[in-house]
Amino acid sequence: MKILIVDDEEKIRSVIKEYCLNEGYTVFEASSGQIALNMLLNNTYDILVLDIMMPSMDGFTMLKELPKEKQIPTIILSARDQEYDKLLGFDLGIDDYLTKPFSPKELIARIKAINKRFNQKKLKTYKYKTLEINSDAHTIKIDNKLINVTPKEFEILTYLISNKNIAISREQLLAKIWGYDFFGDDRTVDTHIKMLRNNLAKYRDNIQTVRGVGYKYVEDEE
Repeated sequence: MKILIVDDEEKIRSVIKEYCLNEGYTVFEASSGQIALNMLLNNTYDILVLDIMMPSMDGFTMLKELPKEKQIPTIILSARDQEYDKLLGFDLGIDDYLTKPFSPKELIARIKAINKRFNQKKLKTYKYKTLEINSDAHTIKIDNKLINVTPKEFEILTYLISNKNIAISREQLLAKIWGYDFFGDDRTVDTHIKMLRNNLAKYRDNIQTVRGVGYKYVEDEE
């Protein structure tokens, strides 16, 4: 597995690199968002470990500049622990957020959880009326037009569809989509569902709220 570590502090990069190498991962490093962006545009990696506060270009700006087709599973590693920063990160499509100081062993566990999740068998294709989903191409189309969603929204939708007509709790979504006992609360799931519904437009009501539980996907809008 190829991991790109982006942090302006060499000591932090070295610690992460040592633990990653012990797991047999191939490690690449960048000291700024701009350097990382150039590397991501010209190379392929499996997981990105990204700091926020860096010279030249901060982590959030780098994520905004990264084309959708180049997006990869991302763990933010930052000294900033404000809820706003965490929610902004998830709005930009990150998979995890770990605050400094951090446990390198915990970081490795989260990397493994993300890698396992992305390599699991998923819904390949799905078609309902004019809604089409292709997991291999990572695309959603409505009326034959591409719909832009974040990687996290895509995962939520395909997971709900794979469990069609079954009520899925918020806790289940956090565990399945984020891969472990996530720091967040119900608002994290609800925010992503809200954005996903907005993107689904006329199919928004296919994702139903199950009061006191969570959400379910249905094909016949009720």
